[in-house]
Amino acid sequence: MSVQPTILVVDDDFINRQILVSNLQDAGYDTLTATDGVDAWNKLRQQPERFSAILLDRIMPNMDGMEVLKRIMEHPTLQGVPVIMQTSMSTEDDIFAGTQAGAFYYLTKPFDRRTLISIMHAAVADFVRHQALRVAVRQTQGVLGMIWEGEFHFRTLNEAKDLAAALANICLDPNQVVMGLSELLINAVEHGNLGITYEDKSRAMTTLDGWDLLIEERLELPENAPKFVRVRIERNPEEIRFRIIDQGHGFDWQDYLTLKPERAFDNHGRGIAMAMMFSFHAVEFKGCGNEVIGVVRLGGEKLPFDFS
Repeated sequence: MSVQPTILVVDDDFINRQILVSNLQDAGYDTLTATDGVDAWNKLRQQPERFSAILLDRIMPNMDGMEVLKRIMEHPTLQGVPVIMQTSMSTEDDIFAGTQAGAFYYLTKPFDRRTLISIMHAAVADFVRHQALRVAVRQTQGVLGMIWEGEFHFRTLNEAKDLAAALANICLDPNQVVMGLSELLINAVEHGNLGITYEDKSRAMTTLDGWDLLIEERLELPENAPKFVRVRIERNPEEIRFRIIDQGHGFDWQDYLTLKPERAFDNHGRGIAMAMMFSFHAVEFKGCGNEVIGVVRLGGEKLPFDFS
């Protein structure tokens, strides 16, 4: 029997806490509550491996949500747990400050149940996938670490995840790189070869298995059967370049380099921005967007967060 994900609900308002807990428990989640930032931090540091996501109020007494988020991102275990920032502050500057601090999921106040559950499903699914990728990284350590140049082809999302785990081991910090690399490889399949739009994905992700079903349907279409994604490894003593080329028509990639306020409360659309922030020193899209290069420097330069 699978273990239910546990969500830490942090809110200083009693009524709001009860409504959040009731909705999350009805959706199948276990919950633990905290009444303010100090209470939340004490529970987090006492049981850092317990939680699959944190629903965090931004404005609270004693310790506000941004300070709690800062401490989470400095903790070696907690920094891999997705934080959903619950806020009525949705200006561009507020969203930018939150994403720079590590909050890539947002829930606006007042919220509706459908949005809450959709965002929570997305955050927990990302957490589970990233945990699985880190396990896969450990299991694929070995000979690929010696590669200096090569090319790989793949078609499916499972192949993308397996390849990301294997190729991340080329890098000095594989756990840090694997998250962003998998995002770029998955993007090449879903929005590249399969031509799935942002709106298509939004509709599909309103149900638990809708996204998987849509991927399977598109992969089976005759026009998509011969399509594959190429991944070219280019390595030198200074850096590793992952060149990813799909066979789609491209997309408006400029719009996804940062998490914009109008998309911050959606249940997806943050993968490229997360890859740029967490996993690569540079991400370079070419032309129409069907070619992207992720750059990892080997000179010891640190990225903002370390998930090793």
